[in-house]
Amino acid sequence: MPTKNKTLRIPTPDGQADAFAAFPDGGGRHPGVLMYPDGFGIRPVLRRMARELAGHGYYVLVPNVFYRHGPAPVIELPEYIGEEARPAVFARLMPLIEAHTIDRTLRDADAYLGFLTARSAVGAGPVGVTGYCIGGLLATRTAAAHPDRVAALAAFHAPVGADGAGALAGITTRVHFGHAESDLTPDALRELNRALDAAKVDHTSEIYPGTVHGFTMSDTDAFDPAALRLHWDRLLPLLYRALSDRAERK
Repeated sequence: MPTKNKTLRIPTPDGQADAFAAFPDGGGRHPGVLMYPDGFGIRPVLRRMARELAGHGYYVLVPNVFYRHGPAPVIELPEYIGEEARPAVFARLMPLIEAHTIDRTLRDADAYLGFLTARSAVGAGPVGVTGYCIGGLLATRTAAAHPDRVAALAAFHAPVGADGAGALAGITTRVHFGHAESDLTPDALRELNRALDAAKVDHTSEIYPGTVHGFTMSDTDAFDPAALRLHWDRLLPLLYRALSDRAERK
């Protein structure tokens, strides 16, 4: 499906968040998806992923979650984020991540969801939320805080359990968590899945074999093409089941 894209500015309680939006060409209303980027932020690889998802019939909004520190790219990034570049990049990035508190996350989530659902090209009803790395944690917090506004949650190579088992209790959406093998041991996966079961979350949660943190990102050494395909194989059916009846597609 052909797509269009644009750069937008999202009003928030703390200022204006720049964002990238991708959506099907040709008009109509489409299910909305809020896509949280990884810590490296909006850049060509995230724009490509947003456009690919939009090509399946979704209006995809990718916010710059670190907008308080400036427009994307907030920090200077090499075209390819290899191992030799990572120490310098993370030295600049970690203070931004540490400053992005739960309170900030929730204030922003309310603004992002309100902005997304107000777009004329977005159909009525709940949206999907997905995220990568730290963005997966932000997506999880968003779904837990807004069960009436989020119908599907996906997170990949993300610290989804960082806020503790109790934080998962508010999630009422369909969920998929795709973990990097380097991020989670089998015992940790079983513990996380027990917490999801206890919270009665409708979920799939699995380790993608042979992967390291960041496996979806083609501009890093962590990239794994097979795992990226598996990510789409899990994400697209999840969104379709949760959102297919939410809007008219063209």
